[in-house]
Amino acid sequence: MKNKIMKTAFSTIVAIFIAVMIVFTVYPILYAVIGSFKTNGELTAGGSFFPEGAWQFGNYFVAFVKAKFIKYTLNSVLISISTMIIAVFTSSLAGYVFARQRFVGKKLIMVLYVGLMFIALGSVTLYPIYSLLMKLGLHKSIVGLILVLTGGQSANVLLVMGFIQSIPKELDEAAIIDGCSPYGIFFRVIRPLIAPIMAVVALFTFRNAWNDYVTTLVMSISMPKLKTLTVAVVQLKYSMNAAAEWHIMLAGASIAIIPILIVYFFANKQFISGLTAGAVKG
Repeated sequence: MKNKIMKTAFSTIVAIFIAVMIVFTVYPILYAVIGSFKTNGELTAGGSFFPEGAWQFGNYFVAFVKAKFIKYTLNSVLISISTMIIAVFTSSLAGYVFARQRFVGKKLIMVLYVGLMFIALGSVTLYPIYSLLMKLGLHKSIVGLILVLTGGQSANVLLVMGFIQSIPKELDEAAIIDGCSPYGIFFRVIRPLIAPIMAVVALFTFRNAWNDYVTTLVMSISMPKLKTLTVAVVQLKYSMNAAAEWHIMLAGASIAIIPILIVYFFANKQFISGLTAGAVKG
């Protein structure tokens, strides 16, 4: 009887904790979406959770047309997708090399990879990176911004490496017997099996590139047409009349949520896929 009461109490505490976490997670999103249909006066004055008057669907028209959010959204989509593709390709190849190949200096490189993960230089690196892009002539190009956002893949490489190490080496040996080169082993054997971790890398990279503000702001100063949606939303904080355009900001924030949800919807199944199960028997 006592054990049953303890289990019930524990289950209740867990349920309450999960409910509280859900509220704290979902409420800001709901507030942003609902607030995007309010007037600026309603948001400033506070009041009810839902709009007291008519729902202001025109906020999205202002955001898309007058604030040029269509252009900034296209920039964000192009930059985020390009960064995601490059990051998935490079981190998967690097993870494969570290997991399966032997070469001089491998341990040193791994130590540097792991060590640099715990050094947060932050905005300090922006100036030398920008100076390097200027010397290469990429400081006014979308290619330069994509390359900057693609950098720092140590965490992704380690994730892929750990996943590949869990794949039986017998598969590699069987492919070698069939005449596969190291590249053939990766593209024909390893790559299909690491789809789950590649989906994780893709989702995280897309999210980071889409939500990046400081780096994109600095890199787009000399080229305003490269401005992304995140930068544009924040810059709407003050209008020409020096009044905070909170209703337009929330409309832009609501727009910015949609692509992340779409990417997560397509990558979600890969998180729980067990593609290596039963690959080797006995």
